[in-house]
This record gives sequence, C-alpha cells and structure tokens, in this order.
Amino acid sequence: MTRPVLPADVDFGAAEQHRVIIIGSGPAGYTAALYAARANLSPVVIAGIEPGGQLTTTTDVENYPGYADGVMGPQMMEDFQRQAARFGAGIRSGIVTHVDFSERPFRLVVDEEVPMAADAVIIATGASARYLGLENEKRLLGRGVSACATCDGAFFRGVELAVVGGGDSAMEESLFLTRFATKVYLIHRRDALRASKIMQQRVFDNDKIEILWNTMVVDVLGQDEVSGVRLRSAQTGEERDLPVGGFFVAIGHTPNTALFKGWLESDAQGYLITEPRSTHTNIPGVFACGDAQDHVYRQAVTAAGTGCMAAIDAERFLAAEPAA
Repeated sequence: MTRPVLPADVDFGAAEQHRVIIIGSGPAGYTAALYAARANLSPVVIAGIEPGGQLTTTTDVENYPGYADGVMGPQMMEDFQRQAARFGAGIRSGIVTHVDFSERPFRLVVDEEVPMAADAVIIATGASARYLGLENEKRLLGRGVSACATCDGAFFRGVELAVVGGGDSAMEESLFLTRFATKVYLIHRRDALRASKIMQQRVFDNDKIEILWNTMVVDVLGQDEVSGVRLRSAQTGEERDLPVGGFFVAIGHTPNTALFKGWLESDAQGYLITEPRSTHTNIPGVFACGDAQDHVYRQAVTAAGTGCMAAIDAERFLAAEPAA
C-alpha cells in the first residue's frame, strides 16, 4: 500500500505537541472534543473546510433531542462548539492537508505548512452529499432543496415532492417522503433503476410514487423557495416544468476521507472501517467517528454518539499506553 509523503520543507522539530487532535468539526468532532476535554486531555479541533459540518447548511433542526422548539443548524453547531470550548477544547480554523500515522506521536500538517503532533487522533471529517451541480440547486439549499429526507421530510407535509436518483438511497428517500407528501415524483435519467429488486418493488407498489423515466433535472425553480424543477427528456431533449414544493437529491454521499488513503482501511465507497462496536481503526491510536465511518444512519444524533465513543476510546487508549 502506497502511503503519502509529508512535505519535505515542514519542520517537525517545532511542531505543537498535543495529547489528542480531532480532525473535523460538526456533531461528531465537537462531541468528541467535549468528552476529551472533560477527561483532561486538552484536545484541539482542526475545524476543516466546512466548520460545523453539513448542519451549517441546514435551516430548522427538529429531530435532535433537547431542542424542543427546533433550532437552526448553524446555531446548533455554535452551541456544540461553545460547550466544548467551555471545558477547555481548543478550536482552530484550518485544514489538515497531510498526515503520517507510521508511528506515535502521529504527525499532521495544517494548511500545507503548520506542523502538529498528537498521541491520539480522532477523525470526524464527515461526508458530503453529492449534488447535481445546478446553480439554483445550491442557491435554494435549505429552502426546499435537501439531500436528507429523514432530516427534512416533515417540513413538506401536504405538498408534492421530487426525488432524483436511481439507487437504494433514492428508493428509501422516496418511500420515506410518502409519509408526508401527497405525491412523490422519482426522477431517473435511465429506463431502469440501479436499486435492489426488493427496494424497487416497494416503490412500484406505492401508489404515491410516480417514476419519471429517461428524465433529467436541468434546473431548480423558485425565488426564495423551491416551486418546481425543470426536466429534460433524455430521449427527445424536450423540456418541461414540474411544479413541486421540494426537491430531494438522492445520488449518494462521498465520505471526506481521501486524506487517509494509504493509511486507514476503508470500504469500496471510502468510508473508514472501524472495529465492531468501537471507533478503533486499523492503526492503534487513530479513531474514526461520524459520517466518515457511518454510511447507514448519517444523522446528527448518531454522529454525536460516535464522537462520544471516539473520545472514550481515545481516553482509554492513552490511559493504557505511555505518552509518546
């Protein structure tokens, strides 16, 4: 296995030394920081390219315990960060651009030039939803455009919705949305679905779902919120507008784990592999939590739960092993 090489011009003789470094923020990273700080491990969080994670692009969050009246995603992440900082976690802006897990202390480079070292590393880099790349899709994200039916479906009661995709994720999203929507249009650019047969059959059997075959989404319509999608026939090129109250993109997620290729074991999609019922990776002292290793649930509450696990796993590891 080929492993990346650290930049030759980075001087690790002057590297900051830490007991625990957490790569990435969001519910997993901030929860790991909270627990590690309360364990007197003085963790440092390197917030990453999107501090706060995917929730910073979300409006109302109503399914996280403790927020009885809901909370805006960015505000929720500010609350998480403030709580972790209260107990002594250091929060740093920046992006980890290189790692060396060959020996302890582990070596990291931030923003291509800042050397850091840690006795234990917790990875909480999350995953990013794949989008179609349409300009209005990005503009209306959180205002009718979503990549998570479980997170946002309840906001769309009594309206018609559109879902784009052809795999199991699209089937699951469509079926879940029928609990709230009057109708769900499943849009697929081919004449056959990629999803498993059992998931396809569940969609075929649901009277609330209509599949639009050989159809592509070329634009999302609406000024302040989604009012429809513009469709193009893959066969004739003809375009038409479909009025809907929400648009769900279900074409998969990409874990933000490319940085660790060559070091940590991952599955075919790039999700980091951890030992059963733990956050231990294949390298002792390196732990993974949140959406970087969870391709099943992908919820804020489950990410926070594994962040807690990672901090406890790191604490126990450091208690059993001498500091490097």
